[in-house]
Amino acid sequence: MCGIAGEICTRKQPLSHKEVYESMLKSLEKRGPDQSGIYLTDTVALVHSRLCVMDIENGKQPMSYKDDFCEYILVYNGELYNTGEIRSELINLGHSFRGHSDTEVVLHSYIQWGEDCASKLNGIFAFSVWDSNRRTLFFARDRMGVKPFFFALRNGNFIFASEIKALLEHPLIEPEIDINSIAEIVLIGPGRTPGYGVFRGVEELEPACCGTFSEEHGLKIWKYWTLEAREHTDSFEETVQIVRELVIDSIERQLVSDVPIGTFLSGGLDSSLISSVAARYFTRRGQKLHTFSVDYIDNDKYFKPGKFQPNSDNKYIEIMNGYLNAENHKFVINTDELVDALYLAVEARDLPGMADIDSSLLLFCKEVKKYVTVALSGECADEVFGGYNWYRDKEIREKYGFPWAQSTEYRAGFLKPEFSGQIDPFAYVDERYKKTLSEVHKIPNDSATDSRAKEMMVLNLKWFMQTLLDRKDRMSMYNGLEVRVPFCDYRIVEYLYSVPWEYKDYKNYEKGLLREAMKGFLPDEILWRKKSPYPKTHHPAYLREVSNRLSEVISNPNSPVLQIADKKALEKLLVSDNPVPWYGQLMTTPQTIAYFLQINYWMEKYKVRIV
Repeated sequence: MCGIAGEICTRKQPLSHKEVYESMLKSLEKRGPDQSGIYLTDTVALVHSRLCVMDIENGKQPMSYKDDFCEYILVYNGELYNTGEIRSELINLGHSFRGHSDTEVVLHSYIQWGEDCASKLNGIFAFSVWDSNRRTLFFARDRMGVKPFFFALRNGNFIFASEIKALLEHPLIEPEIDINSIAEIVLIGPGRTPGYGVFRGVEELEPACCGTFSEEHGLKIWKYWTLEAREHTDSFEETVQIVRELVIDSIERQLVSDVPIGTFLSGGLDSSLISSVAARYFTRRGQKLHTFSVDYIDNDKYFKPGKFQPNSDNKYIEIMNGYLNAENHKFVINTDELVDALYLAVEARDLPGMADIDSSLLLFCKEVKKYVTVALSGECADEVFGGYNWYRDKEIREKYGFPWAQSTEYRAGFLKPEFSGQIDPFAYVDERYKKTLSEVHKIPNDSATDSRAKEMMVLNLKWFMQTLLDRKDRMSMYNGLEVRVPFCDYRIVEYLYSVPWEYKDYKNYEKGLLREAMKGFLPDEILWRKKSPYPKTHHPAYLREVSNRLSEVISNPNSPVLQIADKKALEKLLVSDNPVPWYGQLMTTPQTIAYFLQINYWMEKYKVRIV
């Protein structure tokens, strides 16, 4: 993928010196190590760092197009999966193209359809187009929010970037946080309220949104796509066939690349399905797929089955290796490098994150990048097909609040007393939960079960899935690796939203509909394997090491984390084992300790000030 950034100025505040945009560009070079460029006038700065994937020569950016009336300048981060269809439509409308890059198709789509162009695109993207005739910047983000787009208004100017670190290179944007930021970090983190950038005054364009900025009209933002419920009239057999066609089509569309491409393979249902479809696609073309797997030192020795991780992946990876016509590459992460990478993961995300769940993916992507530039991953299938236990366990499903973070009371106990007096923890979380439920579209004849299933799907798409997509994007792009997520195809999401829960839960199995739809693509041991999440380390040395490091941090009265967190609560954390996960299924006590390590490092590294 790529990194984009820029600024549109008004008469109140002129553009900064070129050195500022060069610094913003440099901060994004890991996202785009292959090419870079800056477009600069008296009022407009557009910055682009490129990871070359399609049409290396003709896809350079910023990309410009001039006609008799206007000049258009595009900076684009993403990948289109319906490039061919849109290009053909545009050619029929009189457009011509220099190459075959999707970048050129995005630019011509704006020229043809203007502010309606985003609704034509199927892909993952964030982009901006400067329209010189209208003196207006148009910008858009993909429907699912796979690609990031942060922005800030300063002195009337609009400043944007793929990552927060690039915004912080601008002299008008300071690394400041306030009481709401603290509430976000302690009560919501590593998730984020939709649209909130945590740093004071930093916002994120929400998924499926686009907007314009101009001196004359200011900033305008609107949704170009919403998830709407429809009456589902397809029989179960018809639903199975449609799901099968959608999934195969989405995977195959995302295998197009001018550079080496592979798949992640954990031995779970989702990554195995993608790998199986991809392997057949490659075999038909006389090529061999490369798959990539990750494990941790001594995990077989220390692994203990649990409710959320019933079995280890290794056996199932071996089954898939025997089944696929593919070459597997397996990487083993040791404990010391996993802990050290906690800090690199903060630099990649620009915020404290999912602890070793982040750092392990960062290290994994570093190794994968040695072989390929693009990889496909199985994220988002659980959100779309209802795979998590909070979809299927009636008691958890019906419980009020965010199902992956039933920990508000526990979290609030870490706030310093002066902050706990300013924040009502339950009200802060509840307000966000209620707002999300108010946005759920239903139909009158929904059963109570289907009504709640729709609520759960929207909650997951807007919250939990965004945390995973943040993780996927930042950890992969930190290594110059593009990771695509076929289950995030909006056509799959649109269709599945209205499918009755009894279909999705076929045979009382998590993602039972997906399993039935993809029969014939996997061995039965994989097709009906009980869900097991992204693997984490079970080595006791990990807990010892993060505990030792946090102990050192809190023994120093000048440690930044002590500006936010109560020291006694952190000391108690080091000697307790809380049964309530901090977040999701994998962030238990070791990861909670690591999360506070990340908060401390983040505040120190980014010179965060509380205002």
